[in-house]
Amino acid sequence: MVPCAVLTSPGQLIAADTGIEAKVSFLSQAEHYPERASCVETVETHLSWVFLTDRHAYKLKKPIRNGSVDLRTLAARQSNCLEEVRLNRRLTTGVYLGTIALRSGPDGALRFDASGVVVDWLVKMRRLPADRMLDRRLQRGSVTRADVDSLIARLCDFYRQCPPVGVLAAEYRRQFRDDISANQVALSGPGYGLSRRMIDDVCARQLAFLAHNAASLDERAGAGRIVEGHGDLRPEHICLESPLQIIDCLEFSRVLRTLDVADELGFLALECERSGAPGLRAQILDSYRTRSGDSPPDALVHFYQSHRACVRANLALRHLDEPVLSDPAAWRARAVRYLELAHEHAGHCNGSAAAPP
Repeated sequence: MVPCAVLTSPGQLIAADTGIEAKVSFLSQAEHYPERASCVETVETHLSWVFLTDRHAYKLKKPIRNGSVDLRTLAARQSNCLEEVRLNRRLTTGVYLGTIALRSGPDGALRFDASGVVVDWLVKMRRLPADRMLDRRLQRGSVTRADVDSLIARLCDFYRQCPPVGVLAAEYRRQFRDDISANQVALSGPGYGLSRRMIDDVCARQLAFLAHNAASLDERAGAGRIVEGHGDLRPEHICLESPLQIIDCLEFSRVLRTLDVADELGFLALECERSGAPGLRAQILDSYRTRSGDSPPDALVHFYQSHRACVRANLALRHLDEPVLSDPAAWRARAVRYLELAHEHAGHCNGSAAAPP
């Protein structure tokens, strides 16, 4: 059947939406790519399908609504693709190649060529070498101090170019209080089986930090340390090639990627710790302090890390609510580990170790 098409702007035909299953099936077959791919690897994420050919990565957005992102319309997915390319070019060189249209021809068959009507949009990227990704290097124990210094130098250059985001100090603190309360409720869900004692202790310590260290948080907001950063600075998003590449920023929400630079670097250190490299925390923060002249209090960074660990635990648990889940035990184990890290860092942010749960 030929898909129905409508004219949305002069000269642009947009097809009625073709089902996601048909698109995934088409994009999973190597012979459909113009570059003569030998094979295609598929990776499903929370919001996208990623198709890896020999030299490129193609990202297809899922037509879903999830929290603060709504990708149910073709126009929304196109806008999201364009925003992803724009934002990620800030921290990459020659990786984000642009957006491309997936079309349906007169016979209803999907295609990449210029004929037919648009049924979806994809982000096209150069495929990065897997063995140079930071998460792989952490697994091998081959990350050097020079690697950390190069990464922090790149990030410091980026942060210097980011204009400070005006944030009222009281509002900044209020958002953390709201998040802590929301995380406490979410993590305490009876079906998840997490330690209620640990959850309550973590959240109490985080709230105590806010109550007793308001000046520390206010100073960060007042000193212009809040920027529109990356928002999801994890090792799997960092490629240690030359030039260094940092991909997959949190493109769908400016609010969520607006944060304290120390918060963002603390999150990176947290993820390195979860990957088995707790010693990188000191290297990351020391390198940042030396290069930037900014000296965020260590207790504040521990607070940020404890808070981020709770957020990540919450996100891991959300996967358990999905109707189809391949490995629920792995997601619960991830949530447990994040909660343990939140508990550990909560003990440090108030100057005393947390009691065992």
